[in-house]
Amino acid sequence: MATPSRTTAPDAVPVPVDKRPETGVPGPGDLPRIVPRRRIGRRLTAAAALLVFAMVVNSVARNDAFQWDVVGRYFTTRAVLDGLLLTLWLTGAVMVLGFLLGIPLAVMRLSTNPVLSILSWGYVWIFRATPLLVQLLFWFNIGALYPTLGLGVPFGPQFVTVKTVNLLGPTLTAVIGLTLHEAAYAAEVIRGGILSVDSGQTEAAQALGLGKRRTLRRIVIPQAMRSIVPTAGNMLIGTLKGTSIVSVLAVHDLLYSVQLVYNQSYQVIPLLMVATLWYIAVTTVLSVGQFYVERYYARGSARALPPTPLERLRARAAAVPSARSRATTAKTTV
Repeated sequence: MATPSRTTAPDAVPVPVDKRPETGVPGPGDLPRIVPRRRIGRRLTAAAALLVFAMVVNSVARNDAFQWDVVGRYFTTRAVLDGLLLTLWLTGAVMVLGFLLGIPLAVMRLSTNPVLSILSWGYVWIFRATPLLVQLLFWFNIGALYPTLGLGVPFGPQFVTVKTVNLLGPTLTAVIGLTLHEAAYAAEVIRGGILSVDSGQTEAAQALGLGKRRTLRRIVIPQAMRSIVPTAGNMLIGTLKGTSIVSVLAVHDLLYSVQLVYNQSYQVIPLLMVATLWYIAVTTVLSVGQFYVERYYARGSARALPPTPLERLRARAAAVPSARSRATTAKTTV
């Protein structure tokens, strides 16, 4: 008996095994079922972390030693709010003045002039090498070294003199000490941001005939802000918390105001919780602002801006119905 030939006509198309001959579309039983990977370790770790978090929250909320009723009573008192306003004012003033002083220090550090570069390096070295508390105490006692300050001709007569004790009060001393300390770190942050910009950008600007100032202002600084903003945001939050150290100078900031209250009422723990909650609230607001500033300067570095937290929530909420529909479709096709 002759064996049928397996050859096909030149114009015939071979039909795959996993497709229906009539339509060429895969059948329900031809495709394997896709089962998501069961990440048991991840789920157990998340459950353990949530359990520990719930235990911590429960212990804090139900601990009578925190005296939450006292916390609520003192949270918005006049003394606490005045201290909070002074803390916010100190933070803003120190950050602005610190970066205004840090910009020329960074430019001097990057200068080809060896004198300017060495002087800038020496300033940064001294103020980063000494603790902030030591600097504040030094400025607070500056009257012992310079009883009077004068304005006049260098190495010559002085036209105006004033006593240091009358000029430098506790608040002004705190501003000067914090600003000089902050400027040293701001100079390094700005210098690092400028150095992060590729040198080809400067070379291209020079090829187009742009001057150094215009190149720095229009090309280098906008790109350097991507590296400067995250670190500057951390410095801002650190400065907010670091202002609490001025309480040793009897400056009526948030912490000192709280200390005055619990020195009279002897309710130390709830008053410290009042200060802690205010610091957390202000830090949260600053963190949100830092996120949107970083998002603003991220323009042009990627095809799309990073999603905001609200956009992420919307995307996850939209993904839940689609995941359920895919699961339902998979069950009906089996």
